Amino acid sequence: MDSRLRGNDKRVSMSQVKAKKHLGQHFLTDERIAKDIADTLGLEGYDDVLEIGPGMGVLTKYLLEKPITTYVIEIDTESVDYLNAHYPKLHGKIISKDFLKYNINEVFEGKPFAITGNFPYNISSQIVFKCLELRDQVPEFTGMFQKEVAERICEKKGSKTYGILSVLVQAFYEAEYLFTVHEHVFNPPPKVKSGVLRLRRKADFTLPCSEKLFFSVVKTGFQQRRKTLRNSLKSFNLTDNLKEDSIFDLRPEQLSVEQFIELTQKIEANAV
Repeated sequence: MDSRLRGNDKRVSMSQVKAKKHLGQHFLTDERIAKDIADTLGLEGYDDVLEIGPGMGVLTKYLLEKPITTYVIEIDTESVDYLNAHYPKLHGKIISKDFLKYNINEVFEGKPFAITGNFPYNISSQIVFKCLELRDQVPEFTGMFQKEVAERICEKKGSKTYGILSVLVQAFYEAEYLFTVHEHVFNPPPKVKSGVLRLRRKADFTLPCSEKLFFSVVKTGFQQRRKTLRNSLKSFNLTDNLKEDSIFDLRPEQLSVEQFIELTQKIEANAV
């Protein structure tokens, strides 16, 4: 992991739109970091990109330079007005909706698209889960999170921060932590550092087991992460024979993504 702190370069004036605490807004003010985030996109396997929460467009302006079509989705009407006034290239491509509640296929109609953004920290995990629901259409996902959330998504087994997000994301995507961003490059400054990551969908992102059961096994296991899987997965009505399998001696953070898939297959084949 690259722990370099970025954020000592040219700033932009962000006084036009007031950051709203209830929306979790912290406007990025560093141009170089905005360009670096835009450059995390590989631009392969899609013609469109959706930026979530563009604010006043500090990242958007660099996305608009790319050879793809940029859409933005923004719930803050003040920001929407600002974007309409300052970015004529966005006309007709600003979605004034809540990403978590909106059917994005009203815009993309089943086509592939990438997702990026400086995500509001208070809903960033929910954005990732929504991305997983859209994984058939989202070959690439990049952006900025609270540092500990970005690290958790990219973490490997054996760590205390390895958990539900880590396993579910890495079942379908290759996760890479790219760089760390200092607090002082935001207005207002958050109380924590930020981390930028990139998720690239695996060539084969189908699971050799029930996806619904896989999600359930992972979530149930980590809800009681201090217990062995034999105890935390009791609700799955495991057969006595299956409970003797040594994999049930482990705690959830000791299992890799591949082992969780193997565990799901065993439960699928042997549960009463």
